[in-house]
Amino acid sequence: MVKKKKKRIVNKLRHKYRLIIYNDDTFEEVWFLRLSRLNVFSIVGSALILLITAVIVLIAFTPIREFIPGYPDGNMRRNIINNVYKLDSLENELEMRDRYFASINQIIRGGVPESYENTQDTTLRYDDIVFDRSEHDSILRQQIEQEEIYNLSVLANSSNKTDFSSIHFYPPVKGLVTNSFNPNINHFGTDIVAASNKVVVAALDGVITMANWTLETGYVIQIQHENNIISTYKHNSELLKKVGNHVTAGEAIAIIGNSGELTSGPHLHFELWHNGTPLDPEDYIAF
Repeated sequence: MVKKKKKRIVNKLRHKYRLIIYNDDTFEEVWFLRLSRLNVFSIVGSALILLITAVIVLIAFTPIREFIPGYPDGNMRRNIINNVYKLDSLENELEMRDRYFASINQIIRGGVPESYENTQDTTLRYDDIVFDRSEHDSILRQQIEQEEIYNLSVLANSSNKTDFSSIHFYPPVKGLVTNSFNPNINHFGTDIVAASNKVVVAALDGVITMANWTLETGYVIQIQHENNIISTYKHNSELLKKVGNHVTAGEAIAIIGNSGELTSGPHLHFELWHNGTPLDPEDYIAF
């Protein structure tokens, strides 16, 4: 009896039905569709599954999910991450404070505060370690010491923004300005005429980065100052400093002269540069 009922239900599900569309005037058959109940259930179920899948994909992988009430948006997630970082820092600060108070309490009681520094590895015997200078180490030390004379670390405490109003430039030489700064004709400095054998001094503290002779400008000496300022002194008759020497403002570095092909008489050609840009020395120095 139960088998007959099951068979009857299966037959009903498989029984075919025809849906026909007729022309109302001619009663001509325009379109028809043969379906069973099983086909209808299958089509409707598949459509529902596809619809549910599409909705889930849209919500999971598109910004539409932010419209769901209670779902955090981008700003909320960033705030959550920032709060986590701040909470972690606060926990560290509280832990350090508790350690500080515990150490003070231990000292007041006459005890020894607990040390939170890393303890040495007890598996190693440090007394057996011998520090000897190898041949390669000596060569490396000699190379570093040779390069250290050009190190400008003593001038490293410079700010990103240079306030020239707070910098006092020493005039490299006192004399008469015969040719002013004019970058339009590639004259990036100031020419000062002074008495022969006049001493040329450093405009600021710095390190000598160049001290040699060129065909056009004769004996040239260049100084690297802090705040990325460079001063250049050309057409000297004699140089008093070498590359790598540290000089202070007002210290003698050369003797004024008439060396080089691009000169018309004894004078000093003085240039001032900042971050690779030439400056007019007369804006900062009274010659």
